[in-house]
Formats: sequence, structure tokens, C-alpha cells
Amino acid sequence: MTRPSEDSERTGRAKDRRCGTCSLCCTVLRVDELAKLGGRDCIHQRGERGCSIHATRPGICRRYQCLWLQGGLEDHERPDATRGVVDLETRGLSINLLIHEAEPGAFDASEPLQAIAARYRESMPVRIRDSADVLDPDRPFRVLLPQGVEQHVEGEWISVYRDGVQIERWRQPLSERLARRARLWWEGRRLARKGAPGS
Repeated sequence: MTRPSEDSERTGRAKDRRCGTCSLCCTVLRVDELAKLGGRDCIHQRGERGCSIHATRPGICRRYQCLWLQGGLEDHERPDATRGVVDLETRGLSINLLIHEAEPGAFDASEPLQAIAARYRESMPVRIRDSADVLDPDRPFRVLLPQGVEQHVEGEWISVYRDGVQIERWRQPLSERLARRARLWWEGRRLARKGAPGS
């Protein structure tokens, strides 16, 4: 939990922040309204000149603010500098830190991303996802937990490591597997109705 002075400092940072030449979210995130896959450049992005449809961009683009833009990260931790877009996400009743890697291996190559994860992992899970094979529902991701524990999740299987050494491997319980399959089925139907690919 943050102290009032930390909250006001964060709010002050957020007021002064602008995307500037950073447009990494326009690559790593999915935008169904534009039928844009996560991990692919948006066709409307024009490099440092910005978005060619900025005045008429979808509402999801207008509302989106990464954690850096909200003031939750340090000045030097802007996504284009760290090579990852960082968000807070709600999963059920818990809040996770989500790191979208700009490319596979970006987290391991980025000291700033590792520093961000180290600050947050003691208070919430830190999920790390790359933007490769975004249509594969079984593509792996990592979850960093307190005390040096890390999970590697691939489909229904979870491998658990402590300080880099694998200590166990297990399959999700049947109830979680069924819930996961139902979610994937529903997501597939939703995207088919919209005619938009998913990530």
C-alpha cells in the first residue's frame, strides 16, 4: 500500500507525462476494433509522427494508459526504453503486474524491466508475456512470485522454479482446466463474431 505522499508524487508524475515518440503499445497490444493482433505494428502508426487516425481512433485507444503514463514507474522506465509495456491487470479477485515484452527475450535482456518486476513481485504476481504466436492459446508465459519463486505456464502445465532450479511440475486441477477451455471457447466465438484476431 502506498503512503499519501507517494500517491501525490505519482499523480504529479502522471500529469507531466506524455507518450512523446513512444508508441510501443500500438505494437504489442491487441485492438479488436481495428482487427489488430497483439505483437503486430498497427497499420495506422507512422513512427515518430504518431497515429494517422489519432482524431478518430477507437475508444479503447483513447482510454488506454500504461503504468508509466499513469505515473507508476520511474521517468527512465518508459516502454520504448525498457522494451516492455507494463500494466496492472485484474484477474478474479487479485491484481497482477503484466509485462508485455516487445519481442521474445526482452525481459531477460532489459535491466529496467527486471528492476520493475523485482519491486512488484513481493506484493503481487508479475506475469511476463511475449508477443510471439499470439494466436496460440498454449503459448507459454512466466509468473514471478515472492521469495525467488517463478512459474512457467504452458497450456495446462505449470513448472515451478526457485532461484532458477525446478522444484516441481504439475497439471492444473480439473476445475481450472475446464474453466480455461470454456474461456478459450468463448473467446474464439467472440472474436469470430467480431471478425477480429486475438492475442
